[in-house]
Amino acid sequence: MISIFRRDKYLLLKTILFITILVPLVIATYEFIVLGNESVVFLAEYPSTVGVIVLIYYSLLLVAGLLWLIKQFTSFLSIRNENRKNELLHLQGQVNPHFFFNMLNNLYGLVEKDTAAAKKLILKLSELMRYSIYEGEKNTVTLSEEISYLKNYIELHKMRYHKEIAIQFNTDVADDSIKIRPLLLIILLENAFKHGVENMTNKAYVTIDLNSHNDKLTFKIENNFDADEISNTGGFGLKNLKRRLQLSYPDRHKYFVTKVNSVYKAQLELKL
Repeated sequence: MISIFRRDKYLLLKTILFITILVPLVIATYEFIVLGNESVVFLAEYPSTVGVIVLIYYSLLLVAGLLWLIKQFTSFLSIRNENRKNELLHLQGQVNPHFFFNMLNNLYGLVEKDTAAAKKLILKLSELMRYSIYEGEKNTVTLSEEISYLKNYIELHKMRYHKEIAIQFNTDVADDSIKIRPLLLIILLENAFKHGVENMTNKAYVTIDLNSHNDKLTFKIENNFDADEISNTGGFGLKNLKRRLQLSYPDRHKYFVTKVNSVYKAQLELKL
């Protein structure tokens, strides 16, 4: 049925195109060959009825052409938006996989040694996974939800590591019900633990400052790292973050980092 419809559609278009070309061609041929005119003024000496019919035909053709162009442009925008949504969902789905794998490995070793601690860790991990899976598929979440997720992530790391970590999480938020894209801030926090705390044997620290006022959000994070252990490979998470910022906050974000004396600072600003 669909192929028949398409065949009929193409036949109609070919017919219209044929008539559109044929009409002026027949008139020009008649004027030059039959009447022997040296020049042609289109429809100048024809009955007004013929002129009106031809004018109506070409006017309708012009309108149909414009409507077709509008439809094609709308379809193009729709496909592009759909592709952007699919890419965002794909990128959001890639956040934190290696973290969860690491946590499962930790659980494996903890189950026999400390069952109570393992149970607590499983509950906290399930909360993070639930948020990543269900809230991560949404277009936006409230800032308070994202803050809770960050705090749960920090608590889980405190349970995971058997070393002292100085962690400060300072918030100055005027309205925590504002909406942001999910799982953006966690990438920077995860990066601080993965490339900072993970390789520090002692005196590891992470300082986080989150401010939100007048539709502007600023997220700062600072951590120390072992310069001898830092990886030179490009972080997939940061590439993920940059692409998502381009898609979700085009011309409405600033992101920059500094690395001085074994101290890494990252700052993200969003215009909400």
